[in-house]
Amino acid sequence: MPTTEHVPPAAPGAALAAGLHGGWFVQLAELRSRAVKAVASVVIAFVCLVPFARHLYGWLAEPLVRRLPRGAHLIATEVTSPFLTPLKFALYIAFFLSAPVIVYQVWAFVSPGLYRHEKRLARPLLFASLTLFYAGCAFAYFLVLPATFRFLTLMVPAGVEMMTDIAHYLDFVMMVFFAFGLCFEIPVIEVVLAATGLANLQTLRSWRRYAIVAAAAIAAMITPPDMTSMLLLLVPMVLLYELGLLAVRVMVKPAPVQPAAPG
Repeated sequence: MPTTEHVPPAAPGAALAAGLHGGWFVQLAELRSRAVKAVASVVIAFVCLVPFARHLYGWLAEPLVRRLPRGAHLIATEVTSPFLTPLKFALYIAFFLSAPVIVYQVWAFVSPGLYRHEKRLARPLLFASLTLFYAGCAFAYFLVLPATFRFLTLMVPAGVEMMTDIAHYLDFVMMVFFAFGLCFEIPVIEVVLAATGLANLQTLRSWRRYAIVAAAAIAAMITPPDMTSMLLLLVPMVLLYELGLLAVRVMVKPAPVQPAAPG
């Protein structure tokens, strides 16, 4: 007679453990796919920009070159600087142009785990954060840098010739871009604080005076010590704080008031 082999039942939780193990591999594969796409966008943008690297650096240097006295020019103090510095700037631009793709890949990986109301809030915030960062960089290039270099070139002592190294100039300008891009994120920060319950509209309004003092301190630290450059950062920061208050009022619903317990 044929015999039947007895198969012992699976241990409790084994199926759950296997499912979780497989889920981790699925998540890691998804993360790898998103990371590859993000890196590929930067590489493709960089390869496309390499032939124009010298012209792009010339465009970046224009705010200073226009203010230099006749006969003055930028210099390269290292042998490889004329080659590497434009390529370095091209890489920065590649990241700058690829930022929407990178943000989208992060969003596509994270969004399945969010609630519907969180997605509704996150989408406009992501768009606003990118737009405001770009606006801050544009503001710095077209308004702040010309005013800054006008002041710096006027303050050169007699008998001193201003000869700026191209690598140092790139580092300085990128620091200014990054600082202004972050400062322009003030409305997004306010909305996040209100949405997470760390602050409400009334609290943010009460912080206004401290925000103005902080904005003045930041403007004094990252701009030259002339009034024009400081105001070019201080005024937008104050206006952006007010814009953030308006965004909180529109986008974030106030928490319901809990009824007091009967005494």
